[in-house]
Amino acid sequence: MSNIVLISCVKKKAKYIAKARDLYTSPLFTKSLKYAEIKLKPDKIYILSAKHGLLNLNNEIEPYDETLNGKSIKVKRSWAYDVFFQISKECDIKNDKFIFLAGKDYYQELMTYLPNTEIPMAKIRSFKRVQWLNRKLDE
Repeated sequence: MSNIVLISCVKKKAKYIAKARDLYTSPLFTKSLKYAEIKLKPDKIYILSAKHGLLNLNNEIEPYDETLNGKSIKVKRSWAYDVFFQISKECDIKNDKFIFLAGKDYYQELMTYLPNTEIPMAKIRSFKRVQWLNRKLDE
């Protein structure tokens, strides 16, 4: 069993083509990535992108302006199915544990396809997540 961290994309991005890990520049994303790498030490980390689906940290992509926030349930379900298909090529769906560092719009429909999930910030309001990550990183 491997531990897989899934971090959602964010609005704030660099204005140039970059590796996915460097494209997203908001404090929430950078702290989530740091928390995953330092504290969770997973086997793999991926980014959940509204536009691209599942991204490897080293995928080079252009900046874009797309989000799942406010999209219809039909759009979210379609996106989740596509991402599940991408994940199934990379991971052992039945045995791997998937840890979401993501907003509800990015995990709610997707987790229906993944039997082993954890959402450490599920009960933390979005505006408190950076503070929570800071505390966890200081522990």
